[in-house]
Amino acid sequence: MKRIHVAAAVIRGVDGRILIARRADSQHQGGLWEFPGGKVEDGEAVQVALARELQEELGIAVSAARPLIKVRHDYPDKQVLLDVWEVSAFTGEPHGAEGQPLAWVSARELADYEFPAANQPIVAAARLPAEYLITPDGLETPQLLKGIQKAIAGGIKLIQLRAPNGYDPQYRDLAVDAVGLCAGKAQLMLKGPFEWLGDFPSAGWHLTSAQLRKYASAGRPLPADRWLGASCHDAEELALAEQMGVDFVTLSPVQPTQTHPEAQPLGWEQAGQLITGFNKPVYLLGGVGPNELQRAWETGAQGVAGIRAFWPQ
Repeated sequence: MKRIHVAAAVIRGVDGRILIARRADSQHQGGLWEFPGGKVEDGEAVQVALARELQEELGIAVSAARPLIKVRHDYPDKQVLLDVWEVSAFTGEPHGAEGQPLAWVSARELADYEFPAANQPIVAAARLPAEYLITPDGLETPQLLKGIQKAIAGGIKLIQLRAPNGYDPQYRDLAVDAVGLCAGKAQLMLKGPFEWLGDFPSAGWHLTSAQLRKYASAGRPLPADRWLGASCHDAEELALAEQMGVDFVTLSPVQPTQTHPEAQPLGWEQAGQLITGFNKPVYLLGGVGPNELQRAWETGAQGVAGIRAFWPQ
């Protein structure tokens, strides 16, 4: 069975809201919502197909777009490759040129709409930022909290409170303060034993690769409305993350790092190959920062994660 190549768009308006369209009842997966786009013709470049489809479906001309995520999905009756681009600028007024209802929704509201199964990773990618800050260790609490505050003020929207010394009570106290600082401004990801999950209902959880190996077969430990991330380093861990139903992962190290000098870097090419086989948003980590963002997107990643690269000096 030939995989159908589809170009799709996460279109952002100037206010940050995202445009979605409702599929006609007569279509495959009819009645569900989707991200606009359509089939890539044989020999057609994806960007050309995307521009053509958005012109036909919505009457808009794309002026700025970048790769967001690629999702391979097998339905019982067909296989698709969704090649998703983020469109950040266009001309024209979007309208349902084929009679399809449209809606502009905030990233958070996307979770309230029903999409085809293949679109779930796209919903996650549309809701996640391009940069993921991991807090440094070795800082005193006031310094750490001040840094988090500064990072949020600087536009960081996703923060992992790193727990280098395991599961100590001090980390829990710090987590309480960090939750308060992030409330309504950034998504906080915590680390630690699953026994703590119920104590921080607004926080997401970032699993270590050891937790992934230990608990993946038990499935997702969190409800769908809470973010679940995981640290991965190879194809086996990515497969476990998929099995566990995580929302996104970090993949590391891409390049040599000061934090883990002994770790063998994947390099860009291998990182790209691993991402190709994985259907969820991936943050590349290890020796990367804002300067590598464009390259990360071209490699298929959601963006980049880092400690030094994003920590306010």
